[in-house]
Amino acid sequence: MKSICSGWEFVKDPTDAFLKTDEAAPGAVTVRLPHTVALSPLHYAAPEDYAGVFGYRRKIVISDLSKRYFLRFDGAAHAAELFVNGKKAGEHFCGYTCFRAEITDFIREGENLVSVRLDTTERADVPPFGFMMDYLGYGGLYREAWLEERGSTCIESVLFDADDRGRLTILETTLSGEAKRARYEVWDGDSLVAEREEDAEKRGVLIECGGVIPWSPETPKLYELKVSVYGENGDMLDEYSARFGFRTALFKADGFYLNGKKTFLRGLNRHQCWPYIGYAAPKSLQYEDARILKEELCLTAVRTSHYPQSQSFIDACDELGLLVFTELPGWQHIGDEKWKERSVENVREMVLQYRHHPSIILWGVRINESPDDDEFYRKTNEAAHALDPTRATSGVRCFQKSHLLEDVYAYNDFTHSGSNAGCRKKKKVTPDMGKALLISEHNGHMFPTKPFDNSARRQENALRHARVLDAAYSDGEHAGCFGWCMFDYATHKDFGSGDRVCYHGVTDLFRNPKLSAATYRSQGGEPFLEIGSSMDIGDYPAGILGEVFIFTNADEVDLYRNDRFVTTLRPKKAGLPHPPIALDDVVGGLLAEDEGYKGKKERLVRESLNAAAKYGMDGLPLSDKLKMARCMLFHGLTYDDGTRLYGKYVGNWGGVMTTWRFDAKIGGKVVVSKTRGPSRKLRLEVKASSTELFEGDIYDMAAVRIRLVDENGMTASYAQLPVKLELTGEAELIGPDTVTAEGGMTGTFIKTVGKKGAAKLTVSTPQTEPVTLEFEVK
Repeated sequence: MKSICSGWEFVKDPTDAFLKTDEAAPGAVTVRLPHTVALSPLHYAAPEDYAGVFGYRRKIVISDLSKRYFLRFDGAAHAAELFVNGKKAGEHFCGYTCFRAEITDFIREGENLVSVRLDTTERADVPPFGFMMDYLGYGGLYREAWLEERGSTCIESVLFDADDRGRLTILETTLSGEAKRARYEVWDGDSLVAEREEDAEKRGVLIECGGVIPWSPETPKLYELKVSVYGENGDMLDEYSARFGFRTALFKADGFYLNGKKTFLRGLNRHQCWPYIGYAAPKSLQYEDARILKEELCLTAVRTSHYPQSQSFIDACDELGLLVFTELPGWQHIGDEKWKERSVENVREMVLQYRHHPSIILWGVRINESPDDDEFYRKTNEAAHALDPTRATSGVRCFQKSHLLEDVYAYNDFTHSGSNAGCRKKKKVTPDMGKALLISEHNGHMFPTKPFDNSARRQENALRHARVLDAAYSDGEHAGCFGWCMFDYATHKDFGSGDRVCYHGVTDLFRNPKLSAATYRSQGGEPFLEIGSSMDIGDYPAGILGEVFIFTNADEVDLYRNDRFVTTLRPKKAGLPHPPIALDDVVGGLLAEDEGYKGKKERLVRESLNAAAKYGMDGLPLSDKLKMARCMLFHGLTYDDGTRLYGKYVGNWGGVMTTWRFDAKIGGKVVVSKTRGPSRKLRLEVKASSTELFEGDIYDMAAVRIRLVDENGMTASYAQLPVKLELTGEAELIGPDTVTAEGGMTGTFIKTVGKKGAAKLTVSTPQTEPVTLEFEVK
């Protein structure tokens, strides 16, 4: 298979002459794939930015007419017509699955003209379109393209199952043409693990592989299956290969089991878009998203909402050990009969194109959040099971007691509003208690949170994720829980925060972490600590912090005030492996040190209630009055007689700000330490996904995340400073060269330009020293 990603001519509103001849086209530019038809702004993006009809063309050279030839486009958004030497050779009506067409009958020896007419508008006859939806579709040949050269007999696909005990079963080998024998080999790198030869048409071929390592999030071990088919005279006719993992994935009534072990699916939803470039990202950025999900957010799973995503992204999930719930394209809307037929075909394409990936454990065969349509969904479910009997099916709903035709009930549980239960009980949701239940979305639009929101809102956003996770872990009834969502994203005018951005992510558009990311990262194995507040009283009404939470996977956290030990904080027992720790016992720790407080407990309670009344909390329950009053007293408010409770301990309005230190300890040893206190000097933190880029037929890119931090290493959330980006050398900057640090964070992208060499990116602001990154292009 040969990459044909370079040398494409691109034009808007292509003429027949452009598509069917090599006549010069005014305004045409040369581009490489993956390609977006137009860059989009960070804010106020809209379909009008990219909607229209566009043309792509290039020449391919054919030297052997005895072969069969196929063109494959991994992503053509959204309705494509393919022409070869001026004749129509195929069409495709889905921007999210691969488009493959045989062109053998259209080619000649030597140069051949290949062209694509691409309609990027939201056509009502093409899923997922037809009504409003909460994401943008973008447009372009936004994934890779390939030329396949095959023999007269082709291996179209191989359906196989590889369980955790090392048994690989060839369920079916689909051939185009005739073959006599088939040889199956399992490889571990350069080492042959097992082999077997059988009749080419035989099904159920069992290959026993001893000593294999089962694939799992902890050990994502990959092997390679090689299949060769032979004719009567022993000549090899065609070859097929696929990476795979030995694993057994089962959904049962009480949850999900991987290799016999009950495994909670802790995940997030992910769109496939980036600032400026929309969907058009190379392998390196796809891998980086998977890496962030696994290594920075410490997830075990991801849902590819609301469509199949790049093979490169799923490859990365295979390599890193992320379990995947993928689904057909759609969002709430079900179209007419022709639309439904295309949607069923989308399911077939999805399953055939992705079923060899060990990371995929669940097929989504319902349009996200759509109403019941038993006839339609019976067809989508049957299509998935017919092409892959080894995996379970599901479909995402936003209502209870839906008709359950699939194997797993997936429910968008948005019931948590801050003070109620984290999620609904299983018996309230599903009509079949004998099948598994998972939460496919939670939070998101229920509590949108921007990086520059105040501390209390950012902390509450993180806590809401924690509460839903804790409830799902605790009840033992949920197979998993997928939060909404990985990052903020551009959307239609009907959604978002006025600027057409949905601030639903645990990271911003550039994948910089918000505080809510700490809920997930604290569940990982690497020592981690984050504080839910800057401890700046001016960020809170009346200067009252209220409860502050610590997000950590440590055993305990020692708290110091101005280097003086105050107390040790420990997590309370919960379903979530590492729940947030509240600083609710700090007052007691401080008061215990106050000689003047001894014996004054009754007075504290009485004056706390008086303070509650004074600050308008009469309508609250007694427990809430005491909690709020305690927080007020903690921060230096006075008794009715005017004497200060313990102002000498805690910084308050009119007092000197306190410096707090948090020492996270595992096994009695400090593993992470964080300080919160006064700071005035800012510095830039600039991180690139890679500083080593690789040129080829496909360009390469690096994502650059930029953060303003204070002297204590805390994100300067209110430093909305202009950030200047200067790039020199053999690369180009994608997006503007001056951006704003929103919530103290921003980013950019570096793209190769077809040359090897070096490039330098200098990032600067008016209040920091500049930072320079050096890139090498190979």
